[in-house]
Amino acid sequence: MNSVQQLAPHVGQAAACRVLGVPRASCYRSLQPVVAFQQTRGMRSTPVRALPPEERQRVLDHLHAERFRDQAPAQVYATLLDEGTYVCSVRSMYRILEENSEVKERRDQLRHPQYHKPELLATSANQVWSWDITKLLGPVKWTYFYLYVILDIFSRYVVGWMVAQGENAALAKRLIADTCAKQLIVPGQLTIHADRGSSMTSKPVALLMADLGITKTHSRPHVSDDNPYSESQFKTLKYRPEFPDRFGSLQDARGFSQQFFRWYNREHHHSGIALLTPEVLPYGQGQEVIERRQQVLNDAYARNPERFVRASPKPQPLPTAVWINPPAKTPAATEEERH
Repeated sequence: MNSVQQLAPHVGQAAACRVLGVPRASCYRSLQPVVAFQQTRGMRSTPVRALPPEERQRVLDHLHAERFRDQAPAQVYATLLDEGTYVCSVRSMYRILEENSEVKERRDQLRHPQYHKPELLATSANQVWSWDITKLLGPVKWTYFYLYVILDIFSRYVVGWMVAQGENAALAKRLIADTCAKQLIVPGQLTIHADRGSSMTSKPVALLMADLGITKTHSRPHVSDDNPYSESQFKTLKYRPEFPDRFGSLQDARGFSQQFFRWYNREHHHSGIALLTPEVLPYGQGQEVIERRQQVLNDAYARNPERFVRASPKPQPLPTAVWINPPAKTPAATEEERH
């Protein structure tokens, strides 16, 4: 920079910078006092036409007034103008609001609660039930029947069901109470999980569960995976070959449901419970069925061992735990499983 300063008086500042290959901006910056540059850098002087603090507060008071708190600045500006009052421009109102972090709805708004993911574990029957309601098409367009189903998630056993003309909290309350009595549920034993339908979240159902000592949980809004067992059971129902396009009457829907749930509980070999039928697990017959299957497989292996390449075949083991949303595994737990 000294060379530039020495040459500049003779050929000019720009020419000196060009000859010596020095950026002119760097040269000019070096000529400014360092302290003065650091003090002025990033500072902006207040415009002469800016409103003084007391006037800015007066504008803010107008915007906070009861009659203006729900109105946009343009509406406030026009109203005051019609009343013969001018405080500032619309843009200045926005600027003052922005300085006070108020460029938004200035009234309290409803905030949706933070819903937590339900994590439910069942290690035996009658620990966790899931219940839901599905529509069945009626005889003509826009007519429906409502099928209520309560399912034990460990055994997939349908412990209670009902077909009604509509969705009603009183009917749901009666079904739950009757099912708990039939299954001999005692206080503190059971958790019942459901989505957030009107019947599921109703006060009569909540009070009933409190009286019976039942814990209730709900799915997160619009998350079908939080109630997977009921959803899966309804899919099995509606994909049956004999499931009709429409039901001719309420009695017709009840008759079909009676046949279906008898088949589902007694004959349907469920893939989620080692291909056992749902009624086997609640009555403690699962291990006996597994042992009989093992004997059949042992006999098959003894007759034709060459057909089984790796080892003697084994039936699927009995389920020991069923989750709704199992907790995420920590890295330490995953590493421990590898070893």
